[in-house]
Amino acid sequence: SVLCGCEVSLVIFSSSGKMSEFHSANSSLSKILEAYQQNSGETLWGAKHESLKAEIDRMKKENDNMRIQLRHMKGEDLNSLGPRDLDTIETALTNGIADVREKQMEIYKKKAKSQKALEEENKQLTYILHQQNLAMNGNLREIPQDYYQKDRDFTTQIPFGFRVQPMQPNLQESK
Repeated sequence: SVLCGCEVSLVIFSSSGKMSEFHSANSSLSKILEAYQQNSGETLWGAKHESLKAEIDRMKKENDNMRIQLRHMKGEDLNSLGPRDLDTIETALTNGIADVREKQMEIYKKKAKSQKALEEENKQLTYILHQQNLAMNGNLREIPQDYYQKDRDFTTQIPFGFRVQPMQPNLQESK
């Protein structure tokens, strides 16, 4: 290859199926195979391969078109578009915003509904807990449904002698 200036390609498959290839500089395997096909008259790429190549080309074009549309939706590269195209994009974006807002409202309503259910369950459990506390203390009298033990003053139940009075000196200590 270096001495003669010819194009050389070598493809090696190992026993495990791993492929290795070598080709001369400024060339590629596909270029060499195309040259071989043209000069020998043999068809290396059958109709099946051609249809696969056409499918790949079609998918590449479709991918490129989708990338362009995505850029347009992001607000990029809008100078090449006409008024009809811009109206179409505006309509699509407006519909998208409406769908997003609808989904947000649906999630908000579900959240509010579950929060309300949790609050109701909390009220019921608080009432049951209060009933059990009364039963454990031997106080089995009937209490109204809306009674809750939230702001009850427990300081009156503690005897006077045990209250902490930080402002008064301790008279029991001797100095």
